[in-house]
Amino acid sequence: MRLAFRQYGESGQPLVILHGLFGSRENWHSICLSLQAAYRVFALDQRNHGESPHAAEMDYGSMAEDVAEFLVQQELPRAHVLGHSMGAKTAMQLALLHPQQVQSLISVDMASTAYPPRHERILEGLLALDLDSSTNRQQLEQTLERWVPDLATRRFLLKNARRTDSGFRWRIGLKEIAQNSARLNEAVAGEPYAGPVLFIRGETSDYLGQQDLPGILKLFPRAQMRTIPRAGHLVHVDNPEVFANEIIRFLSRPD
Repeated sequence: MRLAFRQYGESGQPLVILHGLFGSRENWHSICLSLQAAYRVFALDQRNHGESPHAAEMDYGSMAEDVAEFLVQQELPRAHVLGHSMGAKTAMQLALLHPQQVQSLISVDMASTAYPPRHERILEGLLALDLDSSTNRQQLEQTLERWVPDLATRRFLLKNARRTDSGFRWRIGLKEIAQNSARLNEAVAGEPYAGPVLFIRGETSDYLGQQDLPGILKLFPRAQMRTIPRAGHLVHVDNPEVFANEIIRFLSRPD
């Protein structure tokens, strides 16, 4: 699969960035701008997201292979790989399957283990929206409020609704995501990755904590964990400057 992407910067070591569920490469624009002076940054749209193709199969193995293929297409023998949430598990699975392609790994607010279902109400609400007969975004926001009370979250999700001549359409593969939602909660697996790994968590997030470290170290024995203050699950949004500085510190360390 040929993934859509945007490149920032023309020199430096390559850094691949993978967004989370319902997101896109656009969510990482500001962070990419802050990193492009030192790194050649590639922000990707994962399958069924953004401008990338839709596919019926969607699990961490297939998404990791997408990224491995992307690196070959761009003639990048190795790259630093950073992923957030769903993208973090894709990055982890890539490192476990193709360690030779991953120079270092950064997992943002996601552990390597399985998670209980978290997005059923969101998926139910998105699938219930009648995009063809909707005339404006405010109407979509008001309808979605029944399932997603938080306005900021609703607006984030509805970035995936594109206006057409008659209503809206989803640019994400919503049905494909819904059909594979259970697989997106699964753990990653494989032979341990021996390269350097940074796990970053948001201070107020419940996605990743010290209790996850023993399981992480079984797969990523060189892993270290950092906590970003005043940040939840969207670490890069809640405290972008501290987050970007932590990324630079890790990537510029002497091996």
